[in-house]
Amino acid sequence: MLCEWCNSLNVTRTSSSVYWELPDGTRAIEILQTPTLSCPDCSMIYQSEPIIKEIEDQLFLIDCSQIGKTITYMELMKRPRLLKRNYFDFSSLDD
Repeated sequence: MLCEWCNSLNVTRTSSSVYWELPDGTRAIEILQTPTLSCPDCSMIYQSEPIIKEIEDQLFLIDCSQIGKTITYMELMKRPRLLKRNYFDFSSLDD
């Protein structure tokens, strides 16, 4: 696995807290134990694109008013969805 920032092969998988703005923009929450990539060579700590998409989609599809100031990644992903999928995500459509 290559670091997305410096192309180092020294990337490790870990977990950390991240702060995420809710889709309606009313507030931010802390998501604990989020899958994270860490590169000791450039000191970047970041989430992969698939994890970012999972979080964005889940926050878009659940009742965010039921989330407190913090939630674990696994608790967030287990929340029941109001819709089956994000019908406004056109990124997976073929051109």
